[in-house]
Amino acid sequence: MDRIEAFNMIAAQAGRGELAFPASVEASVKLQQALVDPECHVDLAARLIGADPLLAARTVAIANSIAFNRSGTPISSVRAAVQRLGVRTLQSLVAALIVRQLGSTLADAGLRASVAQLWEHTAHTAALAQVIARRVTHVDPDTALFAGIVHEVGAFYVLSRAGEFPGLLDGGGDEWLEHGETVVGRSVFGALMVPEHVVRAIEAMWTGMRALPPETLGDTLLLADDLAQVASPMHARPGATTPQAARTIDFAVGDGTLQAILDESRHEVQSLRAALMLC
Repeated sequence: MDRIEAFNMIAAQAGRGELAFPASVEASVKLQQALVDPECHVDLAARLIGADPLLAARTVAIANSIAFNRSGTPISSVRAAVQRLGVRTLQSLVAALIVRQLGSTLADAGLRASVAQLWEHTAHTAALAQVIARRVTHVDPDTALFAGIVHEVGAFYVLSRAGEFPGLLDGGGDEWLEHGETVVGRSVFGALMVPEHVVRAIEAMWTGMRALPPETLGDTLLLADDLAQVASPMHARPGATTPQAARTIDFAVGDGTLQAILDESRHEVQSLRAALMLC
């Protein structure tokens, strides 16, 4: 089976809802679905998170990061962490865990390296998206964080299946773009109950269309994706702005450049990225 046939097979299965998640991911997907429920309040969320010791520790770590602890007051309990973060940010944390788990069972060293690079890219993008949302585009920062975490989840899913199809990624990312990203991505978004407005914003990334200066959630993601210090191993975005060009965009804020905004936010981005890398 050649690469295009393999991508088409994975995409066809995903399109039918036949997603093959590892057992560890299935448990996290159920947790994500519980958190999405509008009836899920702080006490229930704290119990759900506290049932997984590793996830509980990660939740407390993110709650103590600069991005969520501007007062500098450390906390040590899961309930306090949940209160500080809120259920919506917990959804981002669980989504990050799911994304990492998708590649955790791979035996091939090359595939593991691709997964590690993709997660580095994802963590950079998510941290930048939150800061850009708050400081530049003024879309909801929590939504931007979540969207940044899940924007490559389809690629993580394909990497998790790549061991079944030797040589699947040998030809680079063109086949993935053409034959898999849209169908697989949408199917995984459905399984994770990603809100439709977030899906639409990520679809804007797939086309590379955006306004400059950025205005929407899709614009925010594209700019964060461009500026991430680690590139995605799957492909380069069509129509992407180079980091050098992006940093010169006039935002009419402060001295008017993105570079100044990023300089002011560097510690915040680094802290949030480091916390996400714990997931």
